[in-house]
Amino acid sequence: MRKISTYLFFLLLLGGLVFIYGFSLSENARRKISKVLVEFEEGENNFLTHQAVNKLLIQNNKNVRNQRKSVLDLQGLERKLLSNPYIEKATVFYTIDGVLKGLVKQRNPIARIHSGSRVYYVDKQGVMVPLSDAFSARVLLVTGAIETKDLKEIAAFINGMLADDFLRNEIIGVHKTQQNEFVLSARSGSYKIKIGSLKGLNLKFQKLKAFYKKAFVDKTIAQYKTINLKYHNQVVCSK
Repeated sequence: MRKISTYLFFLLLLGGLVFIYGFSLSENARRKISKVLVEFEEGENNFLTHQAVNKLLIQNNKNVRNQRKSVLDLQGLERKLLSNPYIEKATVFYTIDGVLKGLVKQRNPIARIHSGSRVYYVDKQGVMVPLSDAFSARVLLVTGAIETKDLKEIAAFINGMLADDFLRNEIIGVHKTQQNEFVLSARSGSYKIKIGSLKGLNLKFQKLKAFYKKAFVDKTIAQYKTINLKYHNQVVCSK
């Protein structure tokens, strides 16, 4: 008899907990959104303002504020934010006190592409980012016969240069020729640095740094018109 009583007690206790949990979920779903809060992740956040992101948080042409939590499509709101070309990552959720929160990471441009009549940025993932009327990023200029399929490779190339203190300060421009070869412009002179394809870049840049050490010491760097790194184990220059 005692075992039955204990069993019934725990059964009733479990039923009570399930009821309370279900009731709290129901009440929480009926609770209305009291406020919309947008936060940007750490980093450069220049393209979008909090107000601009707030405008994106609209569903069925109605502001989400004062709507019930149960009618909000959080994944839909995230997709809407991610449809903006300046947003790299977005998370939307609501808190227990009725605040709809959007956590946004903006894209970080690393180069400005100028190919024919097309001008745009590319970010560190190789994603195309349109120009903005609100902000102009000071980034490396890449010109020439750039195609969309080139962007991932170009982004990887530029990320590597930006990670190197010397190259980041020395290289100011990149040009792709019709022969699918790349030519660099340098801060230290009017000469051009021919690197050919984007393969074997570590060796090519090691050769460039070794050449620079000698050319700057004997002050001959200004005499050159081109520095060619395309050939194996040598640097070919023209005056």
